[in-house]
Amino acid sequence: MSNRILVVEDSRAFRNYLQQQLTQAGFEVLTAESFTQAKQILDTQQDLLCAVLDYCLPDAENGEVIDLVLSHQHRVIVLTAMFQEDIREKVIAKGVLDYILKDSKASVSYLLALLTRLTNNQQHKCLVVDDSVTIRNLVTQLLDQQYIATLQAEDGEQALTILEKNPDITLVITDHDMPNKDGINMIRDIRQSQNKNQLAILGLSGSDDHTMTARFLKAGANDFLYKPFNQEEFFCRVHQLLDMKEATDALYKMANEDALTGLWNRRFLFNQPCGGCSQRHVAMLDIDFFKQVNDTYGHDGGDAALVMIANILKIYFPDDVVARFGGEEFCIQVCGDLNEFITRLEHMRERVEKTPTQYKEQQIKLTVSIGVSNKMGTLSQQIKIADDHLYQAKANGRNQTVIQ
Repeated sequence: MSNRILVVEDSRAFRNYLQQQLTQAGFEVLTAESFTQAKQILDTQQDLLCAVLDYCLPDAENGEVIDLVLSHQHRVIVLTAMFQEDIREKVIAKGVLDYILKDSKASVSYLLALLTRLTNNQQHKCLVVDDSVTIRNLVTQLLDQQYIATLQAEDGEQALTILEKNPDITLVITDHDMPNKDGINMIRDIRQSQNKNQLAILGLSGSDDHTMTARFLKAGANDFLYKPFNQEEFFCRVHQLLDMKEATDALYKMANEDALTGLWNRRFLFNQPCGGCSQRHVAMLDIDFFKQVNDTYGHDGGDAALVMIANILKIYFPDDVVARFGGEEFCIQVCGDLNEFITRLEHMRERVEKTPTQYKEQQIKLTVSIGVSNKMGTLSQQIKIADDHLYQAKANGRNQTVIQ
């Protein structure tokens, strides 16, 4: 998806300021100072994230540029010094994303946050749950304007099935009164396996019952909104939920991932939700003579070697738990056939031996020693066995895998 923004603004000073701010934020900016220039750009540039438009232009004083951009199927944000309630309502009704009064620097800050939100929205998927086809389609249309992909369900039972088949869903928007399973009971079922940080839920209801907000929140919803809702408030609630989820995800990543390699860290390894499967196997891996790498190439060279090993591990164990255990030592946890696991380990070990690390026009040749646990037990017990086998691999001459 493009990160290109069209800015149409007749004030040169404000146009240049917007271009500077948007460029610093990482967006590619196209600018026009009139309706005519905007039309010329739109005739040749179709790939836009959205357009930021002034309402009143010298050659289009009554918002004609909004209709022009919308006719090209682009998203529109109106940023204008003109604020009249009737004009605002008319513009919002056209389907623009927002109507922002440019009365201070705070307006530009809000705009930047909104554009970043649109970019991030492309990573999200929402499940819309409502027994009314009309409401489902309305909510889906609003989310599509925000670049949020959607799936639909007509009741709570169908929603639970869809959630199970689509683990990439990050947001659920649900009505309450539905056949088979209502919204509140559906939320209670969801919260048995996914907490508020893992899956955001926005409840909706057209009920006159003023306890509905509390009932939804107590069941596990993140937020609630009465129907019929105001479009701007709906967008604000959705944005706030996704902002909070992304912030929580970022904190989780900081706490559980190794900053250098991008692998899981020791904290995650020992706190993961997996309680142990019937065929869990563990391998401990250590880079041979790593101190010599640091002594010869410096710690930057050592870091490059660690990243190379991590990347190879990601190739051979993409769906397994791979953690940087500490220093130059890594832990691999696999649930499955032991012989297949050992085969992958051997292929990985050979790949490391054949793939030197490129560092400052030099090549750092590496090998690894591996110990494997083939005994069932707790994770700590399996790691201890694998670590003992790792030391045996080093004692035997390194660059090999020891199982028993």
